[in-house]
Amino acid sequence: MEPGRVPVRLALAVLVAAALVLVGEVPAQADSIRDREYWLSGYGIREAWKTTKGAGVTIAVIDTGVDGSHPDLKGAVVGGADFSSQGSSNGQTPVGSDGSSHGTMVAALAAGRGQGTSGVIGAAPAASVLAISIGFGTNNTSDDQIAKAVRWAVDNGADVINMSLTRNTLDWPTSWDDAFLYAMEKDVVVVAAAGNRGSGTTQVGAPATMPGVLTVGGVDRNGAASWDASSQGITIGVSAPSEQLVGAVPGGGYVLWDGTSGATPIVAGVVALVRAAHPELDAASVINRIVKTAKDAGKKGADPIYGFGLMDASAAVSAKVPAVAANPMGDLAEWIRIYRRADAPAQPTATGTPEPPSSTAPPVVEASGPTDPSGELLPTVAQLRDIGIPLALFAAFGLGLILVLGGLFRRLRGSRGKE
Repeated sequence: MEPGRVPVRLALAVLVAAALVLVGEVPAQADSIRDREYWLSGYGIREAWKTTKGAGVTIAVIDTGVDGSHPDLKGAVVGGADFSSQGSSNGQTPVGSDGSSHGTMVAALAAGRGQGTSGVIGAAPAASVLAISIGFGTNNTSDDQIAKAVRWAVDNGADVINMSLTRNTLDWPTSWDDAFLYAMEKDVVVVAAAGNRGSGTTQVGAPATMPGVLTVGGVDRNGAASWDASSQGITIGVSAPSEQLVGAVPGGGYVLWDGTSGATPIVAGVVALVRAAHPELDAASVINRIVKTAKDAGKKGADPIYGFGLMDASAAVSAKVPAVAANPMGDLAEWIRIYRRADAPAQPTATGTPEPPSSTAPPVVEASGPTDPSGELLPTVAQLRDIGIPLALFAAFGLGLILVLGGLFRRLRGSRGKE
């Protein structure tokens, strides 16, 4: 890793932000800012701009707040809210002592306007931004803040929600069930970061583990999976650049940074391009275009490192891809139906003629683990443990029985030989 760059992870327990530990800032010349955005040409974004730049689409950035006064974001932020009780009501006062720059860097990569040929220009430079600030740390009720922030974003016109954060656990609170399902039922695309090994995230955590969410992994400048600035998991949908990123920070400056926190808004911006180019498509079909047009990388087909492959903005916008009925990243409603049934309140007893006993399967015990967003529900660790222990005991008993019988057989043969 080069000096002056650091992987960035936004976690609920500990907030880690790049800008505060970087060595110096980047001068704001065109050749050192705009020319550093190698993903604009390398991932088909400039080509996609020939069709659309995302006008009419709104991206909600749920993060530490966005400094809408940054020259690169002039005119981009059209609304916002604060759920941290630390920022301003419009979400444009960055919060958090350690990572207040994070939300501004994210917003610029998604929908930055740039300044002519200089400054940071986002993947969807004509899209609008909703700045939503939430607080992070052990003393904050971050779970509830995020649930409220998601609902607010949906109710205030978000077409895409960017979540460059991780809970660092595979599971998530039930309040997220309702909030994220609300977003999906309202046809909003949720894009989340896979996390970074360099910050301690060795596997994806919620919201990136939730069915229906488009999870983003990270790659280096050459398109190879990043070790420090990415993670792994079966829920990764697509990969995008997460190294040598340039970020706009509050006050008008710039920094270099690494992390899927930056890869995610690049993909969210491309989602905005697809929504602008294909307003007739629902969220499931938009996500399908992103993953089906990705350039395969790693093992053939989808894999836990690259997902479906490297994002291709031009193909996502222009290729012929049929609409789909189901989200390729899974069905959150179905997951809730199966895994949260144990929490459902008892139904009132009928007063009429008793119904015959149901022939359906017994309720499934609530699971705390994640599921495969491709649609197949996986057994949880607890379920595997409950299955494995009886099998192990049975195997041990069987082995002991064989040893005992074998010993008896040898004794019988020995006694017969002496007769």
